[in-house]
Amino acid sequence: MRSIRPSFAPRGGRGAHRALAAVALASALTLTATACGGSGDDTAGAPASSSATAGAGDGKIKIPDDIKNKLKEHGIDIDKWKHGAWKNWDRSDWLREANDFVNPIIKGLWDPHRMRDANDPDKDKGVDDNDLSGDQGVTDPTPEPVPARAVQPSYHANAATSGKVFFDSPEGTMVCSATVVEDPAHPGKSNLVWTAGHCVHAGKNGGWYRNIAFVPSYNDKGLTGAALAAATRSQIAPYGVWWGDGAQTSQQWIDQGGETGGNGASYDYAVIHVTPEQGSGGKSLEETVGSALPVNFDAPAVPKVSSITATGYPAAKPYDGSLMYRCADKPGRLSVDASAPTMYRIGCTMTGGASGGGWVEQGADGKAALVSNTSIGPVSSGWLAGPRFGDVAKGVYEAVSKEFAGR
Repeated sequence: MRSIRPSFAPRGGRGAHRALAAVALASALTLTATACGGSGDDTAGAPASSSATAGAGDGKIKIPDDIKNKLKEHGIDIDKWKHGAWKNWDRSDWLREANDFVNPIIKGLWDPHRMRDANDPDKDKGVDDNDLSGDQGVTDPTPEPVPARAVQPSYHANAATSGKVFFDSPEGTMVCSATVVEDPAHPGKSNLVWTAGHCVHAGKNGGWYRNIAFVPSYNDKGLTGAALAAATRSQIAPYGVWWGDGAQTSQQWIDQGGETGGNGASYDYAVIHVTPEQGSGGKSLEETVGSALPVNFDAPAVPKVSSITATGYPAAKPYDGSLMYRCADKPGRLSVDASAPTMYRIGCTMTGGASGGGWVEQGADGKAALVSNTSIGPVSSGWLAGPRFGDVAKGVYEAVSKEFAGR
C-alpha cells in the first residue's frame, strides 16, 4: 500500500496529543532569477510567526533586518537565495520549526517546462499494512474502486477553486493539488489555499519545502501531448502563479509526519496564504478565479454523508499530472491510529499528485463545503482517505487568516 502524495511528500505520523500547528509566515521578496512544480481533534493553541512588512511606497515586500538576521542564524543568506542557495538541503540548514517558513518569490522559476517535470516518486513508497491496525471502533470494509472521471475543460468554468501546488524538495520538483478557500478576515477577497500538510512540510525527518507556489486552473483548456509540450506559461497558468507568503500545518504533522504509513494522516492538512508573482491588478486570488469554498470544521459523521467529491491532478501512472479528475462516492470510515480522529475513505482510482486535493460535501442546505483533502491511498490505487476536519484544522485555518487580517 502507498500514500497518495505529491511528487514526494511524506506521510504518516502519529496524531499526537498536542494541539496545533504551526504558523509560519513567509517573507515574500521579489527576486530575479535566470531559472525558468469527527471532531475529536485537539484544541489549537497560539501559533508562532514571523512576518514581512511592506516597503515604503514601492509596492514591494521587504524583509525586515531582524528576520534576515534570524535566517542567517540558520545558515541562510537571503541575498544568496536567488543564486541557488535554496538548493542546499543540509539537515542543519533545513528550516523545520513552525515559525521558520520562508518562501521568497523567484520570478520565472515555475515555467511550463519545470511545472510539467514535477513528478511523483511516491510510486515505490506505500502505507504499511501494520499502520492500518488501529481501530477507534470503526473501520469500514475497503470500498470498491470508483473510476476517476476527467473534469471537462475549461477547468475555470467547471472547477474554479481547484489547482496545483508546486514546490521543491531534496528529491526534486514536486506537485500536489489544492483548493481556494474563503477567508473570514477578507470576505470575497481570499488569498487562502487548502492542501495537505505533506505538501508543505516533510514532517518529523525534515522541514519546510521551498519555492511553494499555487497555479489555479492549471492547464485550463485540458491540453495533452504535443499541444501541452508547446504550451506557453499563460496557457499553463492563465490565472497566474501565486507564491506562498504564509503557511501553516498541524504540529502533529511536523512532529510525527513520515514518508510512508497511515499514522498522522488524520492531521495531514495545511493552509497557504498566497501573493501573485506578477501584478494582479489589486485583485485577490478569490476575485481572480471568481470563487472560494467555505470550510466545514464540524464535518459530518460518515452515516450522515451521502456522497463526497474529491478533485485533483493525479500524476502517478496511469495518469501524467496534466489533467484534472474527480471521484464521487459515499464515504466509509478508516481508523489508522486509535488515538487519532477517524478518517473519511472513498473508492477512487486517482493516484499521487492528487494529494492535497479538496473533498467537497453538499450540505443539507444545498451548499458545497470543503470537509477533507486527499491524504493516503493504497499502492495499487482504488481508494483514497482524508482527514475529517475538526478543532485542530480550524486552528490551522484561523491562525493564517488572523495573521493576514490587517493586510
